[in-house]
Amino acid sequence: MTTVRKGQAPAKLGRNEFHLQFRRTFQDPGYDALENELAAIEAVAWDAYQDGRKAPRTVKAGPGFADPDYDLSIDWKAARDRLLEAEQHQKNPDTKSRILIINASARNDGTCPGEISKSWRMSEMAREIIEAEGIEADILDLSLINSDYDRHIHPCKGCVSTAMPLCHWPCSCYPNHAERQVNDWMNEIYERWVLAHGVIIITPVYWYQTPGVLKQMIDRLVCADGGNPDPTSTQGKKAEIAKQIERDGWEYPKHLAGRAFGLIVHGDVAGIEGVRRSLSGWLEWMGLISSGSFGQLNRFIGYYESYADSHETFDADHAVQEEARNVARAVAIAVGEVRAGRVAVASQDLKQPRPK
Repeated sequence: MTTVRKGQAPAKLGRNEFHLQFRRTFQDPGYDALENELAAIEAVAWDAYQDGRKAPRTVKAGPGFADPDYDLSIDWKAARDRLLEAEQHQKNPDTKSRILIINASARNDGTCPGEISKSWRMSEMAREIIEAEGIEADILDLSLINSDYDRHIHPCKGCVSTAMPLCHWPCSCYPNHAERQVNDWMNEIYERWVLAHGVIIITPVYWYQTPGVLKQMIDRLVCADGGNPDPTSTQGKKAEIAKQIERDGWEYPKHLAGRAFGLIVHGDVAGIEGVRRSLSGWLEWMGLISSGSFGQLNRFIGYYESYADSHETFDADHAVQEEARNVARAVAIAVGEVRAGRVAVASQDLKQPRPK
C-alpha cells in the first residue's frame, strides 16, 4: 500500500496578505471611487478562499456516473456534455471532415511585438488548401492568450503523477473559484480537438523548445491520454481512492486516437528537428496518425539572418511556402483515408504489456 505524501504546499495566505494580493488587480485609478464596493467583494472572495469553495455551483451527477448523487461542478458537467456531443458529431460518417490548424506562435500584431507571425501566415496558407479540398478548417490561434482580455490556459497540476484516474477527462482542476483560477480556455480547446478529424500544428522554435503557449496546451491535454471520464469514481480529487483504482487496473483510454496529424516547425538558428521529433512523438503516443513524409516539415527561414527582415525572407522563400502547403495537402489526404477505413491503426488491436 502506497501512501499519499504531504508537506510541500505553503500555508494559506493571512488576511492582510490576501488583501494585498487581491487589490493588485485594481491598480487603475478608475477604481478609487469604488472603495466600498471593492471591500465588499473582497470580503466575499476572502470567505470563499478560506472555505476552499473551488466549485460553488454544482449539479447532481445523475445516471451514468459511479456515484449519481455526487455534486459535480456545473462547469465540468457542461464541458463533458459538449465533448460527448462533439465526439458523436466527429464519428458520424455523414459529417464534413474537419481539420484543426493550431498556430503556436506567441506573437501577434495586437500586443507588444506589433506584427503578425510567420506561423500565422502559414496557418492561413494551410487553411486555404484545406478549404479548397472541401474540408472545414478551424484555426486555433494560441497567441490570443497574450492579446485577449483575461484569457488563460492555466498550468497542469500534475494529477497524473499521483494516479492516472485522478486526472479527469476533461480536466476538472479548473475553474477553481476559491483561488481565482478562472477564465480557462481549455474546455473550448478540448471540444475543438474532439471535433477534428485531423490536426496541424504550426510552430516556431523558442530556445530549442516550443513556445510556452503551445506547451501549456500540451500539458493540459494529458487528460486526453488515459484520463478518467468520471470524477465521481474518485470522489473529486481524493488521492487515496484514485491510487486504489489504478492499482486495481486502469485501461488508459486514448480519447483522441485515430486523428491524422501534420507538423510545421520553423526556426532561424537551431532546434527545429528536435522540436518536430518531440511533437511527433507526443502525438503518436496519444494514438494520432502521421500523415507521412509530406506531413511533417522542419525548416529554417532566414538562417542566421536579421529578425527585422524575416517576413521579407519568408516572402522570397517560395519553396518553404509550397512545402507548408504540402503539409496541409498531406493531412487532408490522410483524413480522407482514415475516414474511408483504408488506414489501419495497428496499435488499436494490440495489447500494451506496460500500459501508461
